[in-house]
Amino acid sequence: MQPDQGRAVLVGIMGRLAVGEQDALGELYQRTSAKLFGVCLRILNDREEAEDVLQDVYLTVWRRADRFDSERASPITWLATIARNRSIDRLRQIGRRGGERPMEAAADVADAGPDAFELMAASDDGRRLRECLGALDAPTQTSIASAFYGGITYEQLAERLRVPLGTIKSRIRRGLIKLRECLAQ
Repeated sequence: MQPDQGRAVLVGIMGRLAVGEQDALGELYQRTSAKLFGVCLRILNDREEAEDVLQDVYLTVWRRADRFDSERASPITWLATIARNRSIDRLRQIGRRGGERPMEAAADVADAGPDAFELMAASDDGRRLRECLGALDAPTQTSIASAFYGGITYEQLAERLRVPLGTIKSRIRRGLIKLRECLAQ
């Protein structure tokens, strides 16, 4: 199946979900769960936690399917963002419980399938996103890629790059604004 066909199928499924069609959730799960589980597992580095978060992701998708806008993002991008955010939230909860694990350990988790960035890169949206990312300065590219595709929190990124947290937040915010403008052209 071509990337455009896959996107069209997922957009159709999301439309069916938005009107409450329960069968659509099962179909969406079948088509996307392996990739989204990979996103969760990369961030959490714990199979049970990743499974719990994945379930939460699909509950969120079920409740918020009507908010999906195919003009703003591809379905897999929207889903991967939810998976990433839920995984980071869970990682923070785990840390508060005292079982914090270093984020760098998540890089060792193997997943034979493409990650969220590779999936997007294979699509037309991904090609356009790569072009727009390439127009940003290197620190901004690195910060955005680490935060959104690497599953690293802003706090961890600030620590890793040895810059103030406010600098990271501002850099990413300005970069995302530039990306939005570039993608809108």
